[in-house]
Amino acid sequence: MKRFREMMGVKQEALAFELGDEWSQRKISLLEQKEEIDDKLLAEISKVLKVPVEAFKNFDEEKAVMNIQNNYEGSNTSASPVGIQNSCTFNPLDKLMEQVEENKRLYEALLKEKDEKIALMERMIGGR
Repeated sequence: MKRFREMMGVKQEALAFELGDEWSQRKISLLEQKEEIDDKLLAEISKVLKVPVEAFKNFDEEKAVMNIQNNYEGSNTSASPVGIQNSCTFNPLDKLMEQVEENKRLYEALLKEKDEKIALMERMIGGR
C-alpha cells in the first residue's frame, strides 16, 4: 500500500483525511507496516488512490524495480528484448521529398481539371 501511495504522491495525512474522521497519519503509518489488509479497507484505499484492488494484491516489488530499471529513459536497452530503436530505417529527407513530389503531382492534376472546367464553361456559354 505504501508504494502505491508514494507513487501517487499522496501523503499519509491526505490518505487519512480521505478515509474519514477515524483515520490519522499515525494509523496510516501503522497500517502500512502490516503484511495483509482487510479486503473492505483495501477496497476503500483502492478507491481513494484510484488503484485497482488487484494491483495491491498482485504487487511484486522485485518485479516493479526490475521494470523501472529496464524501462527508464537512458537505460541499457540491449539488455532488454524490448528496447528503443535508435536507428532510422529510412532517410527522413527522402520521405519529405516523396511527399513534396506527391503534392506537386496533385496540384498539377487540380490545375488541369480547373482548365478543363473553364474550357467546358466557355463552350457552353459560346453555344448560346
